[in-house]
Amino acid sequence: MRAIVVESPGGPEVLTPTEREDPVPGPGEVLIDIAASGVNFIDIYYRTGAYPQPTPYVPGVEGAGTVAAVGDGVTGFAVGDRVAWANVPGSYAERAAVPADKVVPVPDGLSLKDAAAALLQGMTAHYLTRSTYEVKAGDTILVHAAAGGMGLLLTQLGKLFGARVIGTVSTPDKEKLARDAGADEVIGYDGFADEVRRLTGGEGVPVVYDGVGAPTFDGSLASVRRRGLLALYGAAGGKVEPFDPQRLNAAGGAYLTRPSLGHYTATREELLQRASEVYGWIAAGDLRLHIGRRYDLADARTAHEDLAGRRTAGKLILTP
Repeated sequence: MRAIVVESPGGPEVLTPTEREDPVPGPGEVLIDIAASGVNFIDIYYRTGAYPQPTPYVPGVEGAGTVAAVGDGVTGFAVGDRVAWANVPGSYAERAAVPADKVVPVPDGLSLKDAAAALLQGMTAHYLTRSTYEVKAGDTILVHAAAGGMGLLLTQLGKLFGARVIGTVSTPDKEKLARDAGADEVIGYDGFADEVRRLTGGEGVPVVYDGVGAPTFDGSLASVRRRGLLALYGAAGGKVEPFDPQRLNAAGGAYLTRPSLGHYTATREELLQRASEVYGWIAAGDLRLHIGRRYDLADARTAHEDLAGRRTAGKLILTP
């Protein structure tokens, strides 16, 4: 099979197209013919070594496709089933062996490309708006990078749950995407904390969803209201340096959390519930996907360069 392999951490150039033996499903695994793979910032964290990973490895932690074979002890899945998964490595390839307990069914009517594009970011947006902080009607929330894959989903879910959404973007084209997703106010990054305070009558917001990291962290903390929450779910712009917890006191007893999807899909039941609701919102038209670009598997390097260079909007996928 064709696959992308990383032999050692580094820049996008370490994403090497190669031929590998087809994986064989072990006990409790399913072999999947991959139709599409999601491209996510966590792939960059692994590739650069920010998140250490044994090498060599096939990158990519999200995909969708068709079951080609099942290993011993697998129940609930059969050859030909349409499935998707997230948070399991190996999706930058034509085939992957995935633990069956990490796989979810793809409902009829949803394409495999959309299933791959929606799962990791969709479930992340789900836990952020339903569990990390339960967005309620009347809330005003701040969503950074509102035209990115995550930002567009968070914006739509914020509106679905009755919130007023303030989004940050970097270009006029991205402003249009954020507004089309339902953002009520769209602002730039320069001085955004002051603008958030102005838009909220000086109060600030109950929650900031920040996947950017270092460039926005200080302003995000300055944007939360008394006893508000800063949900730092990523670091696309760089890692936040250690800071004095006393700053949370100065910010009005603010809360800081650094969640990840694994914390919110720790059980099979929780995984299925979040995936089912995300796919259900798409089927109902409550959540619209924006696939910004599609790349051939061999062009994974270009996809990483585009994502890191902020040259994209919406979700990026690879198709073998």
